[in-house]
This record gives sequence, structure tokens and C-alpha cells, in this order.
Amino acid sequence: MTGVTTPGEPTPDDATVLLRVEGTLARATLNRPRTINALDHAMVRVLADALTSWEKDEGVSVVLLDGAGERGLCAGGDIRAIRASAVNGDRQAADFWRDEYHLNARIARCPKPYVALMDGVVMGGGVGVSAHGGVRVVTERSKVGMPETTIGFVPDVGGTFLLSRAPGETGTHLALTGTPIGAADAVYTGMADHYVPSERLPDLVAALTRAGTEAEVTEAVGRFAEIVPAAPLEARRRWIDACYSADTAEEIVARLRDHGDPEAAQAAETIVAKSPTAVKTTLAALRRARALDTLEEVLEQEYRVSTAALAWPDLAEGIRAQVIDKDRNPRWSPATLAEVDDADVDRAFDPAPDGPVGLAEPVAVTDGTGGAR
Repeated sequence: MTGVTTPGEPTPDDATVLLRVEGTLARATLNRPRTINALDHAMVRVLADALTSWEKDEGVSVVLLDGAGERGLCAGGDIRAIRASAVNGDRQAADFWRDEYHLNARIARCPKPYVALMDGVVMGGGVGVSAHGGVRVVTERSKVGMPETTIGFVPDVGGTFLLSRAPGETGTHLALTGTPIGAADAVYTGMADHYVPSERLPDLVAALTRAGTEAEVTEAVGRFAEIVPAAPLEARRRWIDACYSADTAEEIVARLRDHGDPEAAQAAETIVAKSPTAVKTTLAALRRARALDTLEEVLEQEYRVSTAALAWPDLAEGIRAQVIDKDRNPRWSPATLAEVDDADVDRAFDPAPDGPVGLAEPVAVTDGTGGAR
């Protein structure tokens, strides 16, 4: 397949993931800069194979992920392909998510330091391949977010695990509004660890090629990191916590409108413009995720919701409005929060038709057609 490579082979310039080992550093670069390195199924399989190889390679001490181009690490999954799968009623999206969620869990369990350079745009699936790593670096250019409600979908790739554990109700605010955040808020909410100015990243990478131990990785990052600026979200906690602690999406919107803070009022209008089904299901997913102990359990829940969303009219419609026709005028069905049946939200958490992902079991990567490789 054009653009696909495997560890140990020369990497062609047009590969969608560039793989190489530099000193003790194994480096994977997402290489679709025209789409801000959006992830497709082939890229997920390449990254999974690379991790398998590098985990066993005694010459590799550190794994690093970054993105090609100047715009960002990764803008998310290939949502055009997801829409096509939803419209066609096939298994392509479900198979992609199954392998992607396995990859997210493997990144979190990586036995070697996994360094993610979260420079520029890091959205959706980009969060999944970075924010579960052990060393997460943001810069002054970072724009991190889970914008799924904008396209009639629900945060996945472990996003509900991360956001449900953010301080107070900040994660609920970010999930329902889809608001992207900068470096300071990414560190504050627990989605990143270190702030390194982008001009220092080449020197950091060079230092990591000589890092042989976890302590040396920590020392290298600390050498280039700076004190993170104050987090804007922390200053907004008064209205965020007061409003988003409500039991229902409708009450959250009412509290935001009545609070008196202009930013709270704007958040309310942002939420009501999103897919009502996605908003209510996202809120339920976050609340349920808080009660789950592990990332793997949350990813299993997300798989149930993601596969259920394929049947929602809002997923295909949201992607159409954002990236196909780009009219930014989705016609949601149901059109309002009040019209969304709570029973339909609950059904999104029913077991997936094809069973659980099996994240506690050995990882089996599919070939993209539903069969195991």
C-alpha cells in the first residue's frame, strides 16, 4: 500500500508515517501535513507495528511522536472516511476505532518513555496518540481539543477518561463546547506535562537521542522546559463548576445563561449550537467515565458509544456541514436538547454488536477489512 512503511525498512518520503531510529531514540512522524496529519487506519496499524518492534529493541530507550509540517501534530481521525462508513453502513469505521483504541491503550502502557510533541493543532485522535503518553510536551503554538460534539459525535480515544478527571467541571466544559485550549490549560487539565517553547524542540529531540534511561529523559525535558503560564481555565472555575455540576444538559445551559458572566452565556450558546444528541450522550459518557477505574474500561465504553453513533443522523450531517459542504449549518435531528429521548442516550451504552474491544487481552491489529493480520 502506498504510503505505508514498517519498522526496519527504509521509509519512503511519501510514507504517511515516517519511522527511524536516531541514537537511542525511536521516532515516528505523522506525515500528512496537508490534512494536519489526520489519522487513517493504515497509520494506526503502522504505529502499532512500530511500538511492537521498538518495545522489543534493546537499542531503543525512548519513543517519540511528532507531526510533519508547521500546522500541528494531528487534527484527528479521517472523518471523511468515518462519514463514508456511516453512510454506507459498513464496518470500516468500527474496525478503525477498534484498532485505534487498542493503540491508545498501548501508548499508555508503553514500557519505555513515550514522548509526544503536542505542538500546534492536536485534536480528537491526535489527543489519543499523544495525551496518554508518559511525557507530553506542549508549546506556545499548541491548540488541544476534543471537538466531537461539533460533528455530531462524542469524545473518544480515551478523551472522556482524560476530561472526566480534569479539575472540577473543566473537562465537562471542554467536552460539551468542544473548545480548544492552549498550553497552560492543557497542563492544568492533565492533558500535558511540560511547556517547551517551539524553538527549543529541535534541541530537545537531539538531547533525547542520547537519553539511555528514564532519568535522562526527565533531565533532558527539564533542561528545555519553562514554567507554564497561568491557566485561563483556573480563573473561570467559579462559573464553570457552578454551572456544569448540574445533572442534565438542559440545566447546564440554563445555569450558564443565568449566571451573569458573559463567558458563561457564550458557552451556553456554543452548546446549543452543537448536536443535541451528542451533547447529552457526551455528558452521560463523562459521568460514567468518572466511575470507571482504568483507561481500558473507558475505551471499551467509548467503543460502544462510537459504534452506536454510526447510526445517528447527526454524525453524517455534522461532518457534511463541517468538512464536505463547509456551510457550517448542520440540521440536527432531534433539533433541541429537550427533544432528545433519554432512552436513546442510554441505548448508546449498550454492548457493541461485535462485542468488546478486548483491551485486557493481547492486541490483535486488523487488516482494515475486519480480519486479523
